[in-house]
Amino acid sequence: MTSVRRTALVAGVFYLITFLAGIPSVFLLDPVLSNPDYIISAGPDTQVLFGNLLDVVNALACIGTAVALYSIVKRQHEGFALGFVTTRIIEAAVILIGTVSLLAVVTLRQDGAGGGDAETLVVIGQALVAVRNWTFLLGPSLMPAFNALLLGYLLYRSGLVPRLIPATGLIGAPLVATFAVGLLLGVTERGSVWEAIAVAPIFFWELSLGLWMTFKGFKPDAPILAAGGQ
Repeated sequence: MTSVRRTALVAGVFYLITFLAGIPSVFLLDPVLSNPDYIISAGPDTQVLFGNLLDVVNALACIGTAVALYSIVKRQHEGFALGFVTTRIIEAAVILIGTVSLLAVVTLRQDGAGGGDAETLVVIGQALVAVRNWTFLLGPSLMPAFNALLLGYLLYRSGLVPRLIPATGLIGAPLVATFAVGLLLGVTERGSVWEAIAVAPIFFWELSLGLWMTFKGFKPDAPILAAGGQ
C-alpha cells in the first residue's frame, strides 16, 4: 500500500466515522433537546452523555478528514487546502461548544435534582439548549457548505476521484448555505421540504467521498499524483 493509498484510506474512514457518530447522536440527544424540563426531571443521563461522546468523536473525525487530505490536495492549491483545514476546525470547535452546553445541563440536573429553584434551573437549561441549537446551525448545518466548496473545487480540478462526486458537493454547497441562512433569518424551519432538497446533495457528496476513498482510493492517473510522487 502506497502512502497515497494510505492517505485516501485514512481520510475515507474519518469521513465514514462522521456519519457513524453524527447521525446516532441526534437521536440520543433528543430527550434533552425536546424536553424543556429535562434539567429538573429524571432524564436518561447515560444516553445523553453517550450522545455527547459521539459528538466529540464526530468533531475529532471532522478535523481528521482535513488533516489527512491536506498533504495531497495542497498540490492542487495550497490556499484552498489550508482553507478546508480551517473550516473543518471551525466546524469541530462549534460542535464542541454545543457539546459542552449539553454536558452542563446534565451536570446541573444531577447537582440540582435534590433542591434549588426549579424555575431558575429550567430557564438555565433552556438557555444552554438554545446555545447548542445555534451551534448546530452554525456548525453541522452551515460549515459543510464551505467545506464542499473548498474540497469540491480541489477534488474536481485534481481528478483524484470521479468528478461526479465533487460536482455533487459543489452543487449542494449553495443549496445548504441558503437553507442555513434562511434558518438563521427565520424564513424556513427544520423538517421542511427545502431542508430535504438542500441537505440531500451534501449527504451524498460526503458519504460517496468517504466510501470511494476507503474502498477505491485516489485515481492513479490524477496529474497531481504523478507530479508529487506516490
